[in-house]
Amino acid sequence: MVDFQDERYSSTDLEKSDIKVQEVLKNIADFDDPNIDRDGAIVGALEDDSAYPEVRSAVANTDDPSIPCNSSRAWVIGLSWAILIAGLNQFFFFRYPSVSISNIAAQLLAFPVGRASAKVMPNVRVFGVKLNPGPFSIKEHVLITIMATTDIIAVQRVYYGQIYSFVYQWMVVMSTQLIGFSIGGILRRFLVQPPSMIWPSNLVTCALFNTLHSQTYAGIGTRGGISRERFFYYAWICGVLWYFIPGYLFQGLSYFSWVCWIVPDNIVVNQMFGYVSGLGMSMVTFDWSQITYIGRFLAWWAEANIAVGFIFFFWLVVPALYYTNTWDSKYMPVSSRTSYDHTGASYDITRIINSDASLNLTAYEEYSPLFLSTTFALSYGLSFASITASLTHAFLFFRKQIWIQSRRSMHEQPDIHARLMSKYKQVPEWWYMMVFLTMFVIGVISIELWHTEFPVWAFVLSLAIAFFYVIPIGMIQAITNQQVGLNVITELVVGYALPGRPIAMMMFKTWGYITMTQALTFTSDFKLGHYMKIPPRSMFWGQVVAAAIAGTVQLGVQAWMFSNIPDMCSAHQKDGFICPSTEVFGTASFIWGVIGPQRQLSSGQVYHALIYFFLIGAICPVIAWLISLKWPNSFIRYVNFPVIFTGIGGIPPATPLNYVPWAIVGFIFQYVIRRRYFSWWTKYNYVLSAAMDSGVGISIILIFFCLQYPQNGTIGLNTVQSWWGNTVYSNTADGKSLPLLTLPEGSTFG
Repeated sequence: MVDFQDERYSSTDLEKSDIKVQEVLKNIADFDDPNIDRDGAIVGALEDDSAYPEVRSAVANTDDPSIPCNSSRAWVIGLSWAILIAGLNQFFFFRYPSVSISNIAAQLLAFPVGRASAKVMPNVRVFGVKLNPGPFSIKEHVLITIMATTDIIAVQRVYYGQIYSFVYQWMVVMSTQLIGFSIGGILRRFLVQPPSMIWPSNLVTCALFNTLHSQTYAGIGTRGGISRERFFYYAWICGVLWYFIPGYLFQGLSYFSWVCWIVPDNIVVNQMFGYVSGLGMSMVTFDWSQITYIGRFLAWWAEANIAVGFIFFFWLVVPALYYTNTWDSKYMPVSSRTSYDHTGASYDITRIINSDASLNLTAYEEYSPLFLSTTFALSYGLSFASITASLTHAFLFFRKQIWIQSRRSMHEQPDIHARLMSKYKQVPEWWYMMVFLTMFVIGVISIELWHTEFPVWAFVLSLAIAFFYVIPIGMIQAITNQQVGLNVITELVVGYALPGRPIAMMMFKTWGYITMTQALTFTSDFKLGHYMKIPPRSMFWGQVVAAAIAGTVQLGVQAWMFSNIPDMCSAHQKDGFICPSTEVFGTASFIWGVIGPQRQLSSGQVYHALIYFFLIGAICPVIAWLISLKWPNSFIRYVNFPVIFTGIGGIPPATPLNYVPWAIVGFIFQYVIRRRYFSWWTKYNYVLSAAMDSGVGISIILIFFCLQYPQNGTIGLNTVQSWWGNTVYSNTADGKSLPLLTLPEGSTFG
C-alpha cells in the first residue's frame, strides 16, 4: 500500500495531485490491465511519472528540447549502421538459433563512434549545417539506433527455382516495409500515445540508453550498488566469453538433452526429452541465444500464460495425439519443421508442380497427400485460435479504450511522456498517406510486370486484412510483447481464393501478414522515440530513409549468401544456416498454395479437425470475460487467451528447447527477483538482458567470421568440431529425428 505518511509527499502535494490521481484511476478503470496496481498508479501520479513500475524503472520522466537530435553526425552514423546492422540481421536470419542484433548492437557500436566523432570532427558549418553540435547526445544516439533497425524472395529461390531481377525484389521489399510504416504511423494514436501501451521490449533499450549516458530518473533514484554502466560492461564481457563454450567449444551445452545421451537409441525417451525433434522435457540449456530465441522476457503474468499453454498443448495434447497415431503421426518425428509424404520421407514438391509452379493434380493423386508432424499440425490449429481469440478479446476487453482513443486528440494524452512530446511538431497524417499511395503503386507494378499470378484485387484484400487486424494485434503486443501472426489466416484466405498458385499465395501472405508485422515493428520504434522524446518529424525521415537503405542492403546480403555459403538452406548445413523460417514459409506454400486448404482442411480430409480451433479461439475469451464480470479480482483477469495461443504458436521454427528454459529464467527474474529484490530488479534487470543479448550477438559474429567461415570451415575440424561434446546431441534418436514406427520397404500410410 502507498504510505501517505511518506516524507516524499506533503499534504500540499497530495491536495495538488488529487486531480491527477483521480485521472489515473479513471484510466485504470477504462483499461483493465493486470500488469498495474492502484497503489503503483498513485505513486506514479504523485511523482508525475508512469503508473507502470517497468516504465518508471527504464524511462526518464523529463525532457530537454535543446538537446541536439537531427544532426548531420547522427545521420552519417545512423545510415552507416543501417547498412551494417541490416546486413548482419539478414545474415543471421537464415541461421538457427538466430539472434537479432539490430537495436542492441547499433546502440553499442554507435556509442563509442558518436563520442569519438564529437572529439575529432571540426566545429564548422558546411552548407549551413553544423558538423559538430557538441557532446554526443542521448537523442542522437536514439535516432541512430532507430535508423539501424525477406523471406519471400528466398522461398521462391529455394523451393521453386525462381530468381527474379533485383528490381522486382526491391519493389516487393520496399512496398512491404513502407506500407507497413504508413499503417503504423496512421494508427499511432491507438498504439503509441496511450500510457497502457507499454511495448515491453523497448524498456530494455531505454534502460541501456540511460545507462550509457548516465541518466538518473524517478524509477531508480540513488540506490546503492555498482553503477548500471559498470554492471552492463561486466555482464556484456561475460556474455561474449561464455557463448564461445555452448556456441563453439561444447555445443552439447546448447542442446543439453542429457537424458537422451544416457539412452540414445530409446525413441520414446528421446521424443519426450529431446531438443531437436522432441518435446524438451530435459528443461535445461546453457545457451542464451536458445533461451531468448522466442523473444525477450515479459511481465510474469504473460509468461505464465505462455508456460501454462505450452504445458497443456505440447506436454499433454501432443503426446495424446501422437501416441494414439492421430493423423498417422507415429510414422513421423513428433516435432519437425518439414512436411512428409506417405512413406515418411520429406515431401518432394517437385513431383506435383508444373513448370509454372502450379499444381499438377494428376501427379499429386499419383504421389501422396502431404503430412505434418504433430507439433506442426497443432501449431496451425493454435494459429487459427489466435486469430479469432484476438478479435473477441479486443472487442470484449479493449473496446472502451479503442473508442476513447479514436475520439482523443494526439495532444490530449494523459501521461507525462505524451505531455512532453506534445511540445514537438507532429507528423501530419497526409505524409503517411502519401507514403502509402506511392508504395501501393509500386506494389501493383511489381505484381503486374512479373509472372506472379497475383491479381490486383487480391493485393487490395491482403492490405485490408493487415489494416483490420493491426489495432487488436498491436494492443496485445504492446502489453504482452507477443504478436499474433496473420500468416495462417492469409494462407487460408488465398488458398481458397487462388488455389494452386504458390507464388500468388506467398505474395498475398507477404502483403497481408508481413506488412502488418512491419507496421508493428515501426510502431514499436515510434514508442521508443516517444519514450526518449525524439521529435516526431526527425523520426519520420530517419525511418523512411533508413528503411529504403536497409531493405536494399538485405537483398544484397541474401544474394551473396546464396552464392557463397555451401548447402545454403540445407537441413545439414554445417554452420547452422538451415533457413528455419524459410523452410516453414516454404512448407506453408506447399500446403496452402500448391495443394490448397480444400485438400487439407475440408470435410473428410486429414486435418479437417483443425478448423474447429477457430471456434475454440472465439469462445475462450468470452468465457474469461464472463467469469471476470462475476469475480473481477480472481485469477481470471490474468488469463489472456490470445497470448496463450500466440505465444506457443512459434513451434516451428522454434522448438520446446526455446520455451522451457525461457519460462524458467523468466520466472526467476520476472517473478522471484522482482518480488523479493525489487530494488535490484529495478536497477539491473533490463540492463542485464541488454548486456547478454548484445554479448551473444557479438560472440556469434566473432565465432563465424574468425573460426567457421575462414578456410572453408576446416579450422578445428579434427579437434574441436568433431569431439564428443559437439556431436553427442546429434547422435541420438532425437538428433536423427527418428519416428516411432518405420514402414517396411515399399509400404505407405494414410
